[in-house]
Amino acid sequence: MGAVRGIDPSFQALPARALAGVALERARSLGSGHADFRLERVRVGRLRLRDGRLDSSTDEEVTGLAVRVVYEGTWGFASGVALTPDTAAALAERAVATARTSRVLRGEPVELAPEPVHDDVTWISAYEVNPFTVPEGERFARLAELSRRMLAAGVDHVDASLVQAVEHKFYADTAGTVTTQQRVRIAPQCTAFIVDAGSFSSMRTLAPPAGRGWEYLTGTGWDFDAEIAELPGLLREHARAPSVEPGPYDLVIDPSNLWLTIHESIGHATELDRALGYEAAFAGMSFATPDGLGSLRYGSTVMNVTGDRTAEHGLATIGYDDDGVATRGFDLVRGGVLAGYQLNRQLAAANGFGPSNGCAFAESAGRIPLQRMANVSLWPAPDGPSTEELIAGVDEGVYVTGDRSWSIDMQRYNFQFTGQRFHRIERGRLAGPLRDVAYQARTTDFWGSLEAVGGPGTYVLGGTFGCGKGQPGQSAAVSHGCPSALFRRVNVLNTRNEGGR
Repeated sequence: MGAVRGIDPSFQALPARALAGVALERARSLGSGHADFRLERVRVGRLRLRDGRLDSSTDEEVTGLAVRVVYEGTWGFASGVALTPDTAAALAERAVATARTSRVLRGEPVELAPEPVHDDVTWISAYEVNPFTVPEGERFARLAELSRRMLAAGVDHVDASLVQAVEHKFYADTAGTVTTQQRVRIAPQCTAFIVDAGSFSSMRTLAPPAGRGWEYLTGTGWDFDAEIAELPGLLREHARAPSVEPGPYDLVIDPSNLWLTIHESIGHATELDRALGYEAAFAGMSFATPDGLGSLRYGSTVMNVTGDRTAEHGLATIGYDDDGVATRGFDLVRGGVLAGYQLNRQLAAANGFGPSNGCAFAESAGRIPLQRMANVSLWPAPDGPSTEELIAGVDEGVYVTGDRSWSIDMQRYNFQFTGQRFHRIERGRLAGPLRDVAYQARTTDFWGSLEAVGGPGTYVLGGTFGCGKGQPGQSAAVSHGCPSALFRRVNVLNTRNEGGR
């Protein structure tokens, strides 16, 4: 992580410190044991092209402030948009009033895990060029150029899109922590279509969204020109490919697919609020309950998974969370055994986990912080094999790349995933494309079948801009790194007939 740019002067000019002082003093005077204040500005731009022509362009910015209190052991929260001292004081009063009303619903009193004071610190994500400083015409021209190349190569239609976001956040609490943060992220994507006799096939780029700036589209971190050059040919092969014969296969899964399986079967399953049964929105709770901590066999011995809010270019990377906690990395699965959970300060204190690992986050000032996912990643073997070497160890199997659709049950235990591209493996070699492939398993069986993880050269940080959680729902961006990996005898379905044997 590196502070490669200064905090935007227009955000620095906002009266954050003065408003925080008013809000926190009012909350303290009303008897709050803890209070925190956030002033946030979130700007999101979206650009969409259809066949190289502009389809839509939006640029939205939301600024607001929020006050959260612990009053007589109960949370209270209020938010607003007027950046005035009167509003700041009124929000503190409303948060305390909400806590008073909510006391009758409270279980155990809220306690917060201890955290050192972080006095007036600044954190900036690792990027080079804020995409909002790039003229829209230049951004459009880059997407149009990529689209025209694919159209010239013979595809029938191309959708191209770019989403970019800049978040600014000022945080202060009654303990004395004061932080100012700025982070940038970007998500370019191109999808090509071939139409033949009334049916169509599609394939999109594998480039993941990233905590980077405009440089991501011009050569830093991903070679878009190379991927665009090969995509039309891959799509034509896919359109002509035979349908998979269902049954058990060895799978070599590329990071461009495996990141999503990690997200759904490990990332959500190791959120402590889900494991405790407190959070059931967006496909539910978790089979990985605390009674299995240190003993549950999650997967094979080569499975090592961490949560990390500090990963360079990670979408969930931040210096300090919305509890005022300095972020870090931590174990979730070690040697195949459940080793930890993602925590905020309240859950850490209530369940005897010691300090929080920095997983409190709200999508904007208008939302109360929830326990949210860190960058959850499967680690490569230091001297592990290449993807080609993993394939060489398979007699009959499928090589899976790219993500598409998925489903998983309320306990994060039974799942099914498809992909973008599939290739048959025969006697250690790729033997042509396949289509209509999905793999299905129970979480512990799937990860138990993990025989080998690739080396560092196969590791890629994937992810999504839109992980949903909570009621009312909140969205958060999160990354998942992983190497290529070999799984033995996984059940493969044919998505045309949804059958297996």
